[in-house]
Amino acid sequence: MFKSLFNLFFPQVCLGCGTFMQLNETVICTSCRHELPLTNHHSETENEIIKKFYGRIPIEFGAAMFYFHKKGIVQQLIHNLKYQNHQEIGTMLGKWYGEELKFLEIVKNTDFIIPVPLHKKRLKKRGYNQVEKFGLALSSLLKVPYNNSILYRNIYSDTQTQKSFFGRTTIKKDLFDVVFSEIHQGKHFLLIDDVITSGTTIEACAKALLKIPDAKISIVAMAYTHS
Repeated sequence: MFKSLFNLFFPQVCLGCGTFMQLNETVICTSCRHELPLTNHHSETENEIIKKFYGRIPIEFGAAMFYFHKKGIVQQLIHNLKYQNHQEIGTMLGKWYGEELKFLEIVKNTDFIIPVPLHKKRLKKRGYNQVEKFGLALSSLLKVPYNNSILYRNIYSDTQTQKSFFGRTTIKKDLFDVVFSEIHQGKHFLLIDDVITSGTTIEACAKALLKIPDAKISIVAMAYTHS
């Protein structure tokens, strides 16, 4: 009853399309949920993410949840998550994708979930890392610890969304680095991000993690920019 009264005076809005939601809907409306462009990468052994990193970095597994199209629902969700502090989007997507990934042994057998880090200056400005809630939800479902202290960003740089494609493919050397000990050696790291476009940020992060002796890398993202 209280929820009904609350929604009467403060109706919840879908973070995908902006329409008012029904009482049984959360974060996004049923219509948007059905229209989200799923990739089904997790069910393909040779998917687009794995192929994207051929010859660039060795990965055990790679997948993105959705295709990202300009002016699409996924873009709106990522924008609301990244710039409007709607971190509930990350939690929802993490729970959703976690239910799919938990049946894959290669994912369940990872040792740490590692977010692509923000520079401490940007983290202070934004107040949160947009992939943290996604990672924590995955951690809960996969029973794999979330760790945001191993990988860090050395250099403060412009946000990727403001760069051209060429700019996104020219990440500075040593942009990322790692802090590790013996307990991290030989471990399998699940590297997570919001959107993979050129793949240069993920590549730079993976190369930093591969400084750890005998490390293995897998990649999961919320979305993939489909050409």
